[in-house]
Amino acid sequence: MEKNHQYYMQQCLELAKTALAAGDPPVGALIVAHGEIIGTGIESGKSTGDITNHAEIVAIRDAVKNGYADKLPIASLFTTHEPCIMCSYVIRHHRLSEIVYGTSVPFVGGATSKFDILLTHEVPKWGEMPTIISGVCSHECNQLTEAFKKLNH
Repeated sequence: MEKNHQYYMQQCLELAKTALAAGDPPVGALIVAHGEIIGTGIESGKSTGDITNHAEIVAIRDAVKNGYADKLPIASLFTTHEPCIMCSYVIRHHRLSEIVYGTSVPFVGGATSKFDILLTHEVPKWGEMPTIISGVCSHECNQLTEAFKKLNH
């Protein structure tokens, strides 16, 4: 049985809950190649004091550390939130072929903001832009975002 987008997003939501429990924004990410999870990331920028520890970047680092750097161009990245401009740069650098996310990120999203790094053709060495699928499990992703906002007000 082929696993669908909701299957992987449910796993991202569990990772996001772990981030939320640590006081971080509720973002979880997985990198999947040929049905195999090759990288996992939990948002930890706030708890570690290192802003580069966004779930998507952590997942890419994990895939590289696990010896899968060569699989990134054929891989899909699943994440609860639209990758920000920082994460989008890393995604494009590694040429991931598909991005599946739950909820958009206003102002700094890599696809929906005016800083649409995921969509640009202006950097020739990045090649083709990834396929982008949004809105997967968006209700659950938004609920976690609201829980985070309540904890931080």
